Amino acid sequence: MKRAQLPLNALRAFEAAARHLSFKIASNELAVTPAAVSQQIRSLEDYLGVTLFRRTKRSLILTEQAQACLPHLQAGFENIEDAVSILEASLAEDNLKVSVSPSFALKWLVPRLDHYYQINGNAVVKISASMEIVDFQREDMDMAIRYGSGNYPGLYTEELMREEVFPVCCPTWLAGEDPIRSPEDLKRFTLIHDDSSLDDESCPTWAMWLKAAGIGSEEGHRALHFNQTSLAIEAAIAGRGIALAKRTLAEADIKAGRLIRPFEDAYPVEFAYYLVCPEQKRDLTKVRCFMEWLKSEANPDYKAGPENICMALSK
Repeated sequence: MKRAQLPLNALRAFEAAARHLSFKIASNELAVTPAAVSQQIRSLEDYLGVTLFRRTKRSLILTEQAQACLPHLQAGFENIEDAVSILEASLAEDNLKVSVSPSFALKWLVPRLDHYYQINGNAVVKISASMEIVDFQREDMDMAIRYGSGNYPGLYTEELMREEVFPVCCPTWLAGEDPIRSPEDLKRFTLIHDDSSLDDESCPTWAMWLKAAGIGSEEGHRALHFNQTSLAIEAAIAGRGIALAKRTLAEADIKAGRLIRPFEDAYPVEFAYYLVCPEQKRDLTKVRCFMEWLKSEANPDYKAGPENICMALSK
C-alpha cells in the first residue's frame, strides 16, 4: 500500500479505540462523536478486508489480527509525534530552553553565558531555574543540567563534572586578633547548613565533617539552615557563619576573594552534574552546541569541535 493511500484518520480512530477498548472514550480523545469513530472503524475493516473488533453488549474485544498490528501502529504514531516535535523545535533553532537548579544557574552557569554569546551571537538561551526536576514529557524544555546519581531512564545522559565539598568563610575570619587556625576554633562560629544536599547521602553534613576532624559532634554550635546552596554561600560571604560548600558553586567567589577555605581538606561526593535531554533532541544543533560548550567550560582540557560548539563558526 502506497503512503498516499493510507487511511490515516481511520487508523487513528482504530488506534484510539483499541487503546481504550471504547468508542466513546476514543471519540472524546479525537473530538468526534462515537458514531464517527464507529464509521471510521467499519470503513477501515472494509478497506483491509479484516475484522478488527468483536463487539459484545459490554465491551470491545480485539481480534488476533488487530492485536498483532496494534503495537506497530502505535510505534508509527509515536515516531510521527517525535518527527513533528523535531520540526517544531527547528522553527526556533537558536531558542534553547534549559532547566537548572537556582544555585547552579546563579553561581556557575550565568556568569559564563557571556562567553557563549561571544562565540555564538545568534543564540537565545532561556534559563528555567527551579528546584523541581523537569518532566520533559509535560514541559517544553530542550535539556537540563541535573545534580544527582546519573540514573535518568529514558533520557540521554552525559556526565558534566564531579563535585567535592569543603568549609568556606569570609576572608576576615583568617586574619585579625582571633583568627581561625584549626577545626577546634569552629566552636566560636555559626555553622551554615545547606539542606539541599540532604538527598545525597555521600555529601558530608557538618556532623560528619566534625566527627572526621576529631572534634566531636555539632552539639553546642550555633546553626543556620538554607534550602539552596547559593543562599548558604552568600551567608558565608556576609560573615554569618562557616558553610560546607560545593566546589563548583563556590570557586568563583573563592577566586574573587569573597570566600576563603580555612582548611585544605575536601571531600568528594558520589553525586555529579549531568547533561540530560530527550533522546529525540540530542542531535538538534542548538542542544549539541550548548552541551559541547558546557563540557569545554567544565573541563579546560576538553577539545570541543568548532562545528559543535559554535553555530556561528559555520556561517
